[in-house]
Amino acid sequence: MDWQPDEQGLQQVLQLLKDSQSPNTATQRVVQDKLKQLNQFPDFNNYLIFVLTRLKSEDEPTRSLSGLILKNNVKAHYQSFPQPVAEFIKQECLNNIGDASSLIRATIGILITTIASKGELQMWPELLPQLCNLLNSEDYNTCEGAFGALQKICEDSSELLDSDALNRPLNVMIPKFLQFFKHCSPKIRSHAIACVNQFIMDRAQALMENIDTFIEHLFALAVDEDPEVRKNVCRALVMLLEVRIDRLIPHMHSIIQYMLQRTQDSDENVALEACEFWLTLAEQPICKEVLTSHLVQLIPILVNGMKYSEIDIILLKGDVEEDEAIPDSEQDIKPRFHKSRTVTLQHEEERPQDPDDTEDEDDDDTLSDWNLRKCSAAALDVLANVFREELLPHLLPLLKELLFHPEWVIKESGILVLGAIAEGCMQGMVPYLPELIPHLIQCLSDKKALVRSIACWTLSRYAHWVVSQPPDMYLKPLMTELLKRILDSNKRVQEAACSAFATLEEEACTELVPYLSFILDTLVFAFGKYQHKNLLILYDAIGTLADSVGHHLNQPEYIQKLMPPLIQKWNELKDEDKDLFPLLECLSSVATALQSGFLPYCEPVYQRCVTLVQKTLAQAMMYNQHPEQYEAPDKDFMIVALDLLSGLAEGLGCHVEQLVARSNIMTLLFQCMQDTMPEVRQSSFALLGDLTKACFVHVKPCIAEFMPILGTNLNPEFISVCNNATWAIGEICMQMGAEMQPYVQMVLNNLVEIINRPNTPKTLLENTAITIGRLGFVCPQEVAPMLQQFIRPWCTSLRNIRDNEEKDSAFRGICVMIGVNPGGVVQDFIFFCDAVASWVSPKDDLRDMFYKVSWENGGNWRPPHSAGLLSRASPSLLTPLAP
Repeated sequence: MDWQPDEQGLQQVLQLLKDSQSPNTATQRVVQDKLKQLNQFPDFNNYLIFVLTRLKSEDEPTRSLSGLILKNNVKAHYQSFPQPVAEFIKQECLNNIGDASSLIRATIGILITTIASKGELQMWPELLPQLCNLLNSEDYNTCEGAFGALQKICEDSSELLDSDALNRPLNVMIPKFLQFFKHCSPKIRSHAIACVNQFIMDRAQALMENIDTFIEHLFALAVDEDPEVRKNVCRALVMLLEVRIDRLIPHMHSIIQYMLQRTQDSDENVALEACEFWLTLAEQPICKEVLTSHLVQLIPILVNGMKYSEIDIILLKGDVEEDEAIPDSEQDIKPRFHKSRTVTLQHEEERPQDPDDTEDEDDDDTLSDWNLRKCSAAALDVLANVFREELLPHLLPLLKELLFHPEWVIKESGILVLGAIAEGCMQGMVPYLPELIPHLIQCLSDKKALVRSIACWTLSRYAHWVVSQPPDMYLKPLMTELLKRILDSNKRVQEAACSAFATLEEEACTELVPYLSFILDTLVFAFGKYQHKNLLILYDAIGTLADSVGHHLNQPEYIQKLMPPLIQKWNELKDEDKDLFPLLECLSSVATALQSGFLPYCEPVYQRCVTLVQKTLAQAMMYNQHPEQYEAPDKDFMIVALDLLSGLAEGLGCHVEQLVARSNIMTLLFQCMQDTMPEVRQSSFALLGDLTKACFVHVKPCIAEFMPILGTNLNPEFISVCNNATWAIGEICMQMGAEMQPYVQMVLNNLVEIINRPNTPKTLLENTAITIGRLGFVCPQEVAPMLQQFIRPWCTSLRNIRDNEEKDSAFRGICVMIGVNPGGVVQDFIFFCDAVASWVSPKDDLRDMFYKVSWENGGNWRPPHSAGLLSRASPSLLTPLAP
């Protein structure tokens, strides 16, 4: 018997659906309560599907809403639907997929997909055959509705459709979809391409078998009059470029010509999809070969795409010049994620570059939607990295015209172009920079806010060059103007200026010291001026300043300027406010830089960090015991607090001892080191190492409990955790001395395994080598027998780091171990010589150790000696050393 609703019940459900469209919040709350009650009755879902599929007299929004509420119920409770209810819903969906209303068809399609995604594709064997069958219907609505549902299923379950679990339905579906590329309806053609496109990136077997037919059909649709079809054709070609370039190469000239046209398509969605082609092509080895002759056409097209569209300007409120007094809306503020502390060593280059630091291609991150302007800028950026100076003949004539154009929109796009090519074309741009940089600095005071903000970004891309010139020429004028822009009356300009200034700080480092007073006056003034979002960026600029100038910040005059506003913000924020993250990060940098200058502020900051760790651990414990009663804590609070404690320990050194003595931080640290979240363990080990250096008296009683935990975390699956655990072990060795002996076997095998692993990241290799050296220095009898197993990678890991205390202790260790086990170094002695040659100025007693080792191992080699210093080994020594 077909299910029929009770009339009174049906009216009740309809009333509920009407009420739920009311804007009144009180009504909405009543509706939510009523929905909860009705969900207790299984056949409530029958009423919902009945309204969606059968009540054609009702208005479309009410019917569609009924389907969406049902979809949510399916998502939450489908497993507990009685069998007859589930069957009724499935049958109704398939019977009505061809509803006359496109809104209802789409809603039914969403419902079908939601049921399918609940593991039901296997349990609903008739679904795919029936939908494929409905594609043959003479009725347009039925064909279109079935295709809409199939497209959603292909999007959600692409892997499953290509698996044996379902007997590979794609073998039937792909050829079927390809037949519809020639359908008379553009909507159907578009659905057909979109369905096939879902299987390109996974190289589905059924598609690869039909790849030539697919490409042939795509070419036939290249000039389709429907923008949605053209967009899907472009998307397909971009993906094929990535996974089946072999099939496109014979047609590459025509494809490039086609994409040049489409990148200028009158429909922006098509143009954006086509523009992705250049981004993808730039990553292919054949890029230079196939694209060189087309640059003369492509470059002007990309440059033209970098202009703000009218809609962009409206969305960005480009006509609003002064908005500093307007509070930010909370949804404008992106969630911030804290990056846990990783301990790294100093290298030969000036600053270690963090591999996670990625550059934004463009400045408009608040207009977060990917658009043609951003895509064109990103494409120009990557192509500049491929073609380098070869791009400039095509660009320079355009740039001249753009940069000095009277129309602000065009001038603005020229400044963006200049920023986009900064990385790739830097060498070729150098001759023009003495003229361009002053022009850009002038643009910082343009009357248009969007010009001022892009000028900030572009100047930051050339900061490295600016800093390499005499400071009075460009650095000083640039800094002066950027600081004015930090106090701009437009929020977007404030943000761009703050970010650009942070980049300048990283490049200039101690070059900024003479201007510190002026810089701090500006940054502190901004505290009283900024709205919520830019305040978070201001913290970053202050933290970066502290990292860049270090102990030079430790002057009473500077401390007096900087600390009161920071502490005021610190006191205003509650423990559960996420704004604490950037403020804690900032304070961590400031504490490290100020060293003893931070002492007057350290006690309340230290206490609060300990409290944050304690609160989070307590919350985690309650959640683990009663997940139904308590919420999971946000462990970022604990991670950031641990990192600030590390900053305090590093900055205050032995002064932190009294604070540690009066707190339970060692007990808390023991718990944090065993947390399930890798980032918590990572920050715990960084803090352990810093406390070991600052006040070992409090760490020593815990060593017996801590060492087994450190040993089990020497797991390179979690690179940063492993790195910090390794570093902490090395610091503990230096404090423990010979008392380290009982713990050597807990860690040594893992360390030797890590140093011999292929593809281990450089930072982890270096820290592992330092720690093995230190372990051997304090316990040579235990470590030296394994010398032969690690000496070669040990030497190659440490030949690039600067002279410092860590390197010193590690090399002493290796010399002592060679003394105990000279046989362990015989085969790889040349590597040892090369590593020794990396020293610039070892201490006298260490130099003597090097001589001793060299004489005992053959006596005919002396470390290179120049003006009383060791220098790098000569090329002839290094030739056989490709490790």
